[in-house]
Amino acid sequence: MDIQDFDGLRALLDSTFPKTCGSCGYVYISAEQFFIETQDMPRGRSSLRSAIEDDGLILVEVFRNCRCGSTLMDEFGCRRNQSENGLKQRLAFETMLRALQARNISKDAARLEIVRFLQGQPNTLVAILNIEPLP
Repeated sequence: MDIQDFDGLRALLDSTFPKTCGSCGYVYISAEQFFIETQDMPRGRSSLRSAIEDDGLILVEVFRNCRCGSTLMDEFGCRRNQSENGLKQRLAFETMLRALQARNISKDAARLEIVRFLQGQPNTLVAILNIEPLP
């Protein structure tokens, strides 16, 4: 897992960095350095765990191994829109994703085409689903 795998996350508090390993004293100045210079958890153990704060904020706890082998954890907040409109948008996205998969399009390719469509980039959704492009 590398930093691109965490594109949907943002540091909950900038004040969590610099982060110092309690075992070896190595200092991680930024979240980016933290992801680049630490390692995933060993195979079979998840590097991510979700939690919900009392105020409803969804957190993702990220576990990574320091270069000394000690396990470090940091919290990140999800940028996902949790409003009613955000939930409707995700439902529409999932509905379109399933429609494409029903046409034997892989999940990854379908997601990419939907994102391209929503961003106004060249895509094949119009041809596949006979829909009008966004203005």
